[in-house]
Amino acid sequence: MNKLYVVGIGPGEKEQMTLKALHTLEKAEVIAGYGVYVDLVKELFPEKEYLVTPMRREADRCRMAIDAALEGKSVAVISSGDAGVYGMAGLVLELAEGKDVTVEVISGVTAALSGGAVLGAPLTHDFAVISLSDLLTPWEKIEKRLLLAARADFGIALYNPSSHRRADYLRRACEIILTEKPEQTVCGVVRNIGREGESMEVMTLGQLKDYKADMFSTVFIGNSQTREISGRMVTPRGYKDV
Repeated sequence: MNKLYVVGIGPGEKEQMTLKALHTLEKAEVIAGYGVYVDLVKELFPEKEYLVTPMRREADRCRMAIDAALEGKSVAVISSGDAGVYGMAGLVLELAEGKDVTVEVISGVTAALSGGAVLGAPLTHDFAVISLSDLLTPWEKIEKRLLLAARADFGIALYNPSSHRRADYLRRACEIILTEKPEQTVCGVVRNIGREGESMEVMTLGQLKDYKADMFSTVFIGNSQTREISGRMVTPRGYKDV
């Protein structure tokens, strides 16, 4: 049976991978991934065969991995965080349809969860995860999702908040959210989750609007109950009042 694994590697460090993800990579002969993520696992498994493509060549990378699996090799396609959250799981399943290969998805810890742990407990109640990247999603649709999530008083985790090409996207997102949430809404940013240089900062929504985020930042916007407690971001579920 030709087997292909799609593995979420979490933030990148070994200690934050699931045991199942780690064991899957240990037994894989071939690991396929984006260069930045391959570099994270190559330190752990330097002896493996690697299939690497740059950003925006995801389909080519997954086809290469499927071809290797069809040759009888044990192959793992890696994604940062969880492979099913803005990752490769869906694409691999689409491209493998009708081929003699069985796909197994191995879950990982997505940035909303690993970054949330660094901040404290920002996602204890209902929340939405929204990417600000408009490479695959029209900005008009992103705007609508931001507006409705804010209107529904969800906590919000923002992925891909900024890049050189999208330097003002976080500001634009905050301006939309500010139509539904007050400036004093508690927010937070975590950079380099689980990697060297990890840092976190708690601020208000008004301050977040002027924050210089990058692609290594994950942004958290609280709901109406979110508080700053001892420098941490906390969204109560209500257990204390029961």
